[in-house]
Amino acid sequence: MTKSLALATRLAARTELSVPVPAEIHPESLLALPPGEAKQSLLTVHSILEARLPAGPLSIYEAGGGSTSYLPLGVLRRAHVTVVDIDADQIRNNSYAQEAVLGDIQTYRFRPERFDLIICYNVIEHIPDVAAVLSGFCEALKPNGLLLMGAPNPKSLSGIVTKYSPHWFHVWFYRTIRGEKNAGLPGEAPFPTHFHPMVTLTNLEAFVADRGLQVIYRKKYESPRYPEMRRRKPVLAAVIDAAAKAINALLPGRIDVRHGDYHVILRKLGS
Repeated sequence: MTKSLALATRLAARTELSVPVPAEIHPESLLALPPGEAKQSLLTVHSILEARLPAGPLSIYEAGGGSTSYLPLGVLRRAHVTVVDIDADQIRNNSYAQEAVLGDIQTYRFRPERFDLIICYNVIEHIPDVAAVLSGFCEALKPNGLLLMGAPNPKSLSGIVTKYSPHWFHVWFYRTIRGEKNAGLPGEAPFPTHFHPMVTLTNLEAFVADRGLQVIYRKKYESPRYPEMRRRKPVLAAVIDAAAKAINALLPGRIDVRHGDYHVILRKLGS
């Protein structure tokens, strides 16, 4: 295990055992998550970012960004955040970025080595040309800069359903199962998905490794949709849990098809 991965493991263990901390040090995105693997992984991500980012002012690029930040507030408060999004409603909804650009992250480019941190969270699955996006990220990161990706796992049960079901079904799920009455309206999730093959974690890691990025944290975790369903629709959740367990029993290794999302943090090797 590398030193970086060992650090991530220690931070994860510390987070699992930590006493809950006051809400004001956490962003709304974390507070909105139900207890479970997703929240624990995001807490670990926060710990790693706070430990690995340089002291002092930070330059951050958020690729796709609406009203919600997934960064720890201690990082956000000392950062100049530049957000690029193709959706004018998302740009209007953003309240934390100092610079907002209406543009396409597939083609929009910054000068090389500009950012300490790039974050792309629940965005890459909606992008047709993922290679162009990742190439732009690798170029725009400073040496030793970090790239945080959060995305659905295409090989999970929820990933497969999302990939092969129509968009109207996604809107129905958000409105009926998740209780989000504005789902599908302008500027509101869910957005149409493409699921380019490079969204798969192993493909993504292989692509950026060839461009000088090293994994320092990776975690596939149970989608927060499962604990949400167990609370809101317990009968439906019980059926889906039973189906997931049956599928898991048929698959080789220790695969859990409920691991519907992942976090990965990559570091650009110093020059």
